[in-house]
Amino acid sequence: MPIELHDPVVALMREVARDVVMPRYQNLASHEVSEKAADDLVTIADKESEIRLAEGLAALLPEAGIIGEEACAADPAILDRAGEGLNWIIDPIDGTGNFAAGKPPFGIMVALADSGTILAGWILDPLTGRLCHAILGAGSHIDGEQVYARESGEALPIAALAVYFMTDEERADIKRRSKASFQLVDIPRCAAEQYPRLVLGQNDISVFARTLPWDHAAGTLFLNEAGGRCQRLDGSPYVVGDLRRGLLGASSPRLWDLAAERLFR
Repeated sequence: MPIELHDPVVALMREVARDVVMPRYQNLASHEVSEKAADDLVTIADKESEIRLAEGLAALLPEAGIIGEEACAADPAILDRAGEGLNWIIDPIDGTGNFAAGKPPFGIMVALADSGTILAGWILDPLTGRLCHAILGAGSHIDGEQVYARESGEALPIAALAVYFMTDEERADIKRRSKASFQLVDIPRCAAEQYPRLVLGQNDISVFARTLPWDHAAGTLFLNEAGGRCQRLDGSPYVVGDLRRGLLGASSPRLWDLAAERLFR
């Protein structure tokens, strides 16, 4: 089923990027940006993008539910159903803080999951048009070309650690543990950019504290299908509907094992 859906899903995402997201880029009035919570923005483009995506995806697969970031913000009970049955997972604009500031990176992410298992995922960069996608058991692709995750090759592996949702104690601990083993770099504050960086050899390690499905469903599948590894800190798979904190991604299984040992054991 996901293979047949690929072309229409991509067409829908590109249409929404062209007609909804990009016209608002660097063109937002102050009243079109609001704060859902501390350090968590939403714009009119997020809301309009999610509506258009939800309508289009529902038309493609009417039997699937819709788990959208903004819908869940309005009604948190929707998230409780994320692991039940067939669901579209929508992040209408990932990296909203960057988008609202008029700077890259940001992306549109869509995934399809069945009873928590991610079947397919798509990540679109509206600025460059880059399309990353993966289908369970069929590999990962960028702009139609199959890709395989690769390490950066640096003497100290490059680590981008998303620590802003950690407690002060957790943040201090992971920074202390990482100093001797990894080369720390700034995070893009955008999972739609972070996952491709792990596949393309730009980063080796990523750690995420918050693991909401719209941020990670498409990316975890993309990284795993490319031959990297993205799992819970205890080595269990990432499953939609499991709202535990903590996720570790790496450009290779070897580096995942290294990071798990150095950072969390």
